[in-house]
Amino acid sequence: MGVYHLGSRAVQDRVGVRGAADHVGRAIGEGIKPVAAAFLELQPLLIAGAADPATGRVWASPLTGTPGFVRATGSRQISVAGGPPPADPLATALAAPGTAVGTIALDPRTRRRMRLNGRLRPTARGFAIEADRVFSNCPKYLQKRDTYEITGRTPGPPVRTDELTPAQAGFVTAADTFFIATVHPAGADVSHRGGNPGFVSADSPSELSWRDYPGNSMFLTLGNLTADPRAGLLFLDWTSGTTLQLTGAARTEFGADGERMVRFTIIEAVETPAGVPLRWSAPEYSPANPERAR
Repeated sequence: MGVYHLGSRAVQDRVGVRGAADHVGRAIGEGIKPVAAAFLELQPLLIAGAADPATGRVWASPLTGTPGFVRATGSRQISVAGGPPPADPLATALAAPGTAVGTIALDPRTRRRMRLNGRLRPTARGFAIEADRVFSNCPKYLQKRDTYEITGRTPGPPVRTDELTPAQAGFVTAADTFFIATVHPAGADVSHRGGNPGFVSADSPSELSWRDYPGNSMFLTLGNLTADPRAGLLFLDWTSGTTLQLTGAARTEFGADGERMVRFTIIEAVETPAGVPLRWSAPEYSPANPERAR
């Protein structure tokens, strides 16, 4: 398939950035460099995205542990100790051999992030992923959080609904970060989206929207959505650990001025109080964030 599939190429051509995408795409490889391996071993959080094999719905889920719970165990492989709790929407997918999985490790302390996509293999301690894509992203739109602590609080029971409650809509519009999982015929991917609070709009109990800010020109996420509209979103409350996972379908609207708006229709929402044990300090917003969300 190469670095880009037809969906990404279609978006690149529409925006007129194929040359820039080819240049940036040279950084995408299959191997895990030593600096990337060292980065992974310092992280207490990994976001995974995949399609549930039973329903076909795409979800993004947080995986946490003491630093070292995720590490490189080969030039093209990472191993993860543990996994999501049984009630997590991705629990079945992350236990099934051959699942196409996208992952992103994001460190708010250093505003660095790394993505690794590949195929899953269950192990005695959790699972491993054989990589077919490994790459880093720039710190654009990534909020800085200097410190975190790990609590022993047990997650509350997940609450499932088919649309947002008023409180959840407020959670979404107050967010400065979310993660989006997408799929394509040959794999899966997880990406980060960030901005000042209000950059995501809850237009109704069943629809969200956000501007697609200028990025690295690869258009992996929007390219995947061109090929397959299924998507999963993950919102974290960085101070309480509450998680909000959404699954549904997304479409991109292209404006005449080159701006892009993504609209996401919710099929199911899962809110888990204290879903992750991490508690982060207050954010320092990225200087790249537009001053006002539109």
